[in-house]
Amino acid sequence: MTLPVFAAIREMFPNAHIEVLGYPNVTPLAVAGGAVDGARNIDARPLASYFIRKGESDAELKDYFGSFHVVISYLYDPDGYFQNNVKSCGEIQFIQGPHRPGEDDGCHAADVLLKPLEQIAIFVADSVPRLSGIEGGSDHHDVAVHPGSGSESKNWPIEQWSVLLNALAQENKRVLVIGGEADGPRIKHLKEKLNHESITYLECAPLTEVASALRSCGSFIGHDSGIAHLAAALGLPGISLWGETNQTIWAPRSDSFKILKGGAGLAGIDANQVLNSLKDPDA
Repeated sequence: MTLPVFAAIREMFPNAHIEVLGYPNVTPLAVAGGAVDGARNIDARPLASYFIRKGESDAELKDYFGSFHVVISYLYDPDGYFQNNVKSCGEIQFIQGPHRPGEDDGCHAADVLLKPLEQIAIFVADSVPRLSGIEGGSDHHDVAVHPGSGSESKNWPIEQWSVLLNALAQENKRVLVIGGEADGPRIKHLKEKLNHESITYLECAPLTEVASALRSCGSFIGHDSGIAHLAAALGLPGISLWGETNQTIWAPRSDSFKILKGGAGLAGIDANQVLNSLKDPDA
């Protein structure tokens, strides 16, 4: 969701050096895709002092933060400890953004995250996340699917996934099944139920590897998940099987993505509906 923020800063300040402070399972993707110039691990031990009142900073970190003219933070920092500690490192314009969108605001998350940029005179920006610098892998697949989400309440019944994948295999579609750490039981179920050479699995891979694999796929089917947003940012046409999450705020922002809902939640979506939507996105 922060990709439009990086892109807007890059467009306004093309010669600026942009870095991101975040989790190491995610930030390499922004670097590899060319969205930022560098990344640091927010969980690194020396940074712990920045989250306490008047924390003591080592010289290297003080120089690091002091090298930036502007720091934009989306961290939850109710007491302002992080903000005050960063500002103590030099003449820094510190901009505090929201740590998450409000569920009742009616604004898409990408728009909410762009709003703080008005403080550096960025009033108009493309709010569609795009990740253009990722190259595709050597193996092409017709369809990529991610049958998990990290939350069981967001998951389509695994039995329906079995029906869908079997139907795709019967149509001689090459399918890539993507699974993360939280998806182990669901992937195990699919492997036990399905025996098709046209179905391959990519499990617990770094996001840079997942992105490269997705780039070589023709389309995507998944849930309300980070992988769905990644597929959309890569420009894939896709289908997101949607449950109770606020679609206005969290749906992938892409004209090539379709949100598919059932009359009785996720359980009300039939595998044939998904197949028909894949064949005719305008249906």
